[in-house]
Amino acid sequence: MQLVIDILRQSWLVLLDSAPFVLLGLAVAGLLKAFLPEDFVARHLGKKSFGSVLKASLLGAPLPLCSCGVVPAAAGLRRQGASRGATAAFLVSTPETGVDSIAVTYALLDPLMTVLRPLAALVTATCAGLLVNLLPDETAPDITLPPAAQACGCHGGCCADPAPCPPAKPTVGRRLVDGLRYGFGEILADIGPWLLAGIVIAGAIAALVPPGLIERFLGRGFASMLVMLVVGIPLYVCATASTPVVAALALKGLSPGAALVFLLAGPVTNAAALTVMAKILGRQATVLFVVAIAVSSLALGLAANALYAWAGLDVGSWVQSSGSETHGWFAVTCAVVLLALTARPLLARLGLQR
Repeated sequence: MQLVIDILRQSWLVLLDSAPFVLLGLAVAGLLKAFLPEDFVARHLGKKSFGSVLKASLLGAPLPLCSCGVVPAAAGLRRQGASRGATAAFLVSTPETGVDSIAVTYALLDPLMTVLRPLAALVTATCAGLLVNLLPDETAPDITLPPAAQACGCHGGCCADPAPCPPAKPTVGRRLVDGLRYGFGEILADIGPWLLAGIVIAGAIAALVPPGLIERFLGRGFASMLVMLVVGIPLYVCATASTPVVAALALKGLSPGAALVFLLAGPVTNAAALTVMAKILGRQATVLFVVAIAVSSLALGLAANALYAWAGLDVGSWVQSSGSETHGWFAVTCAVVLLALTARPLLARLGLQR
């Protein structure tokens, strides 16, 4: 019983650290959904070029989609004529990072990792896209506009064609409300259970694993990165949920480089998503996709270790001091609100809430 209490206590401390930043990230994600045009990403992916790959990496980075949620979005981009390289870059940068996961990284790790994580995601995505672009690109499917969009040319008046005009654009207030509902509704319903699972796992690691155990058995070199890569590639874990797990492992001696490898490889690949990617990109491109992620993650992990050593920083010590701080009413309120919002979809499924 004491062990269960210790796990719950450590999980609660992680939740208090992360809840305010999770709520902030969800709010920003909702604003992006509300005010970023739906066709913005598709219009800027371009053709088979370095520019289209880089644009796909940059435009996918702030979007809060997990490795499975990004697949239908990427399929839509591919059908609209995006090259395989641009599609691959979008498939990497979108789940590897996002406004919500960046906020949680700052809350649970340190400022340097908060900067390194999105930059490493951009590098990994660009490398994957360029490598996939080396393959002969398949012919993009033709894009034909719906008859209503072709025939209806009115601007606030009546169409001569019987097909209905496109609906009027919603007001700013309506878009704001819909965006926040999306952030605190759809996105939280998608990542909320995984985030809580990650927090509980982090609490279990903090309560059960002795300090220095991981460092003693895995070391701080290449071996620990390989372990994190092998564990991360087939595992389904979203970028936000992976952060508390990495924070707990960092406290027990995981190196910054190994932490970065898991943060990059874990969210972007899983067994289920890879099978769908093979249909979107083709088998050869999917193999190159995984190879690019593995090689880039390991190289960036080595670079992260070297950077931390050069700067004289230790991610574990920052996490240690963060976890020992006294939490005020604001953190407790945010934690309770986050738990309540996460529980709503579950209660609705159980028929306990309309």
